[in-house]
Amino acid sequence: MPARDLPPGAVRRVGPWTVGNRGGEPFAVSSRCRHQLADLSKGTIDADGCLVCPWHQAKYDVTTGSMVAGPKGLLGYHGPTPGYTQLVRGYASLLKLRVRRAIRRGDDVVVE
Repeated sequence: MPARDLPPGAVRRVGPWTVGNRGGEPFAVSSRCRHQLADLSKGTIDADGCLVCPWHQAKYDVTTGSMVAGPKGLLGYHGPTPGYTQLVRGYASLLKLRVRRAIRRGDDVVVE
């Protein structure tokens, strides 16, 4: 993927990976949310540099693959889910996103 196509805060799908630009540094993580398998390449990067799921706003640390917040909903519902959110965060701590190194090579970003 050309690096010029990955401005700060951008997220794109590259094969099975979600590749993004966090504070000027590229990253690559697996593309399926651990909550309900949403495509994380449709997500966003928040002010803390976390990848945010587009469906229920679960947040992931892109350096470790850990879910650090959320999810905030279930199926089509968006809002509080007491107990359920803790359950999801519990199994997500065991099923982290896979993390790969993304590097710039000339004008390209490559997943290793």
